[in-house]
Amino acid sequence: MVRVAFVHPDLGIGGAERWLVDSALALRSLNHPFVIYTSHYDPSHCFDETKQMQVVCKGDWLPRSLFGGRCAAVCAYLRMIYLAFYIVLFSPFTHDVFICDQISACIPVLRMSRKAKIVFYCHFPDMLLTARKTMLKRIYRAPIDALEQFTTGLADTVLVNSRFTLSVFRDTFPSLQHKAVDVLYPCIHTESFDSLESSNQSDWFDLDPWYNKNDIYLLSLNRFERKKNIALAIDSLAQLRESERLPKDLSDKIHLIIAGGYDSRVAENVDHYEELWNLAHSYNFVADGLSDVENINSGDKVHFLKSPSHIEKLRLLDLASVLLYTPSGEHFGIVPVEAMYMRTPVVAVNSGGPLETILDGVTGYLSEPDPKSFAQSVEKVLLARCGDEAEKGDANKDEEKMISKMGDEGKKRVQHNFSFEAFASKLDHYLTSRIG
Repeated sequence: MVRVAFVHPDLGIGGAERWLVDSALALRSLNHPFVIYTSHYDPSHCFDETKQMQVVCKGDWLPRSLFGGRCAAVCAYLRMIYLAFYIVLFSPFTHDVFICDQISACIPVLRMSRKAKIVFYCHFPDMLLTARKTMLKRIYRAPIDALEQFTTGLADTVLVNSRFTLSVFRDTFPSLQHKAVDVLYPCIHTESFDSLESSNQSDWFDLDPWYNKNDIYLLSLNRFERKKNIALAIDSLAQLRESERLPKDLSDKIHLIIAGGYDSRVAENVDHYEELWNLAHSYNFVADGLSDVENINSGDKVHFLKSPSHIEKLRLLDLASVLLYTPSGEHFGIVPVEAMYMRTPVVAVNSGGPLETILDGVTGYLSEPDPKSFAQSVEKVLLARCGDEAEKGDANKDEEKMISKMGDEGKKRVQHNFSFEAFASKLDHYLTSRIG
């Protein structure tokens, strides 16, 4: 039995949080006790599984930014350091292993607990997640970047989420070239996927005013952040609707659902949501009247859904004919894995993590990050699935057979490479071997 403490900055809804929750579920399945420490936790804006876990929230009174949204990195580091001091000095629990992710600044404090080992899970180097367009910003970030490299090196074990992230880690932290770093792919907790019956999902969508069983739905599932390049999905929809290859009656049925994590406390979420809505409006995909509620007008072609629950997300993945995964250089990308398990073909940018998860032409398509390339890949799926049988030649029939296999091949790939059981076994190996 290994007593584990997760140390995480903000227990919201995102890929990092999904990894943490799945890690906790894995530990539970192996009978390892755990506690989740975080500086922010809102039960109304989190993964449902956390409501049945022991979560300790400390330091949320500290500011998230200063001077009108500035110094967010410094504030995040200070919040994590405060949280680490609480764990070491005041927490009533005993820990054998700390698992930290996202922010490594807490590691020197956690080392005060001399008996516990420290695992740092690197989703991606933090220093690469911000632009440095001005000299002032470069000066501001220099000590933060140096601290990240130094504190990451203090971990007993470093894990990364993909071979792509491993290569970036090596290039980014020159002083850590000789540190052992292993890849631990994220997984999906397939029990929650398997528990949904397709018939029940169809009934659920019948309740929504925008849903029409005869229409075709594309899905974008990402947080409302500019780096996710969600605008590519909207531009690709515009290309599809102008395509000469798609019959008019088919292109008229195409809708795009844009769903993802949204936090009203985060200025970028609020601003980018409005930017995306304005882009959709410029194409006449949405009616007038941007509001704080999700856009579910039945006459719209683009529908927005903020912070869908886990159940809603799974049902959206099942409903979609194609998942559009638009980020470039994504560190891993759990959403394509979830889509493949749901037998939904994926069209993703041909860089980063999707190169390791998606088999081009087998479980989906890898495309250049431009609307024309994305639209062409989506066309292949839609023509094979929805095209006029009478107009299909032999070549198209062969393509149809290939597309029909994509769902099954996608699920098989997830079961073989990104299963919960494989993840739990490997995580258990790291924890027990490091303290043995």
